[in-house]
Amino acid sequence: MAEEAVPQTQWRQNLVVLWGCTFVAGIAFSEVSPFLALFISQMGHYSHQQLNFYSGIVYGISYMVTAFMAPLWGHLAVKRGHRIILLCTAGGMAIIYILTGFVNNVWLLFLARAGIGMFSGYIPNAQALVAGQVPREKSGKILGTLLTGSTSGVLIGPVIGGILAHIFSIRLTFFITGVLLIIVAIMSWVLVREDYAPVKTVVHRGKQKGFFQQFSNPKLIMVLLTSTLIVQLGNSSIFPIISLYVKQLMHGRGAITVVAGIISALPGISNIMAAPRLGQYGDRHGSGRVLVWGYLFAVVVYFPQGLFESLIVLGVLRFLVGISDAALFPTIQTLLTKNSPRAALSSVFAWNQSFQALGSMFGALVGGGVAGVFGYNAVFITTACMLLINFLILWFTEPSLRGKKRS
Repeated sequence: MAEEAVPQTQWRQNLVVLWGCTFVAGIAFSEVSPFLALFISQMGHYSHQQLNFYSGIVYGISYMVTAFMAPLWGHLAVKRGHRIILLCTAGGMAIIYILTGFVNNVWLLFLARAGIGMFSGYIPNAQALVAGQVPREKSGKILGTLLTGSTSGVLIGPVIGGILAHIFSIRLTFFITGVLLIIVAIMSWVLVREDYAPVKTVVHRGKQKGFFQQFSNPKLIMVLLTSTLIVQLGNSSIFPIISLYVKQLMHGRGAITVVAGIISALPGISNIMAAPRLGQYGDRHGSGRVLVWGYLFAVVVYFPQGLFESLIVLGVLRFLVGISDAALFPTIQTLLTKNSPRAALSSVFAWNQSFQALGSMFGALVGGGVAGVFGYNAVFITTACMLLINFLILWFTEPSLRGKKRS
């Protein structure tokens, strides 16, 4: 049965509003991350080992909770609609961020970060709402465009957070972040349009239809979700060590933090430039083709990062990493969209966020462990190997991704 089309004016308005909201949400998510360890150090006299331990668990708990909560938000979106979930998640995080400004010991901060993970369902629900409204033949370009909102917000967030913490204080930055999220919650409720109709429970041979039974190709859905985990694991394995690697390349001299910030920002800049264009190419010529070449390109640009100890080469290759990410993350979401019934999109995007959160958590552990045993160069080579294995899994388990665009 044909799915009902949503008026173009409605989904275009939602795209514009939610691009702005996910941009602000991306800023809110990332602007406090750079100084969490510094915030912890202000709460007591900790040894170097204790500070590393507390920083690690405070950083990781939000991803762990997100992994478990994301499917629940997706389920609630199916039952209640996306607008109410956008309001609840943005509003819930706003309250948690404001309360974080009052914490005075590391364990209260640990609970606050767990609360952030509990309410971190805003972006995938915004993506699911837009994905369910746009024409399928345009979903690659539109989702690629929407993804640049959160990506650019995450990119600029640490810069804004650093400036706010320097001018005011770390505690006041938490309050400002909470206010930003209150604005996001209000905009999502007032400006986003959704013609919500409750989804009826599907019964299959006398039993409620399971999650994977909703799809014509459940194996593809599982492979794509696993791919999200592996790609995010590879990205996150680099995050903890990139500034330390830059310090090593600069021999501990010069404006290390400035250079590390620029190097860290380069993938985001190229991602914003490339994602809509690659999404549009996938709509015309096949998203599977973009995904396959995106993996091969990622492997090619990750391997040399572990072989050439040059700051300029690292900068160029990190810029190219953003292009590979633009080919992978949005394309995986596009393929999930094109191979899922509209009624299942909320659940699919929620599970995708869950797998992405697990990738972030395990990636930080893998990156730190490999760097500690084998050195920083080995982290890049390990990431390239993981992406190559992921590519081979896709190539041999889903031959449909090798071919041209299918109807």
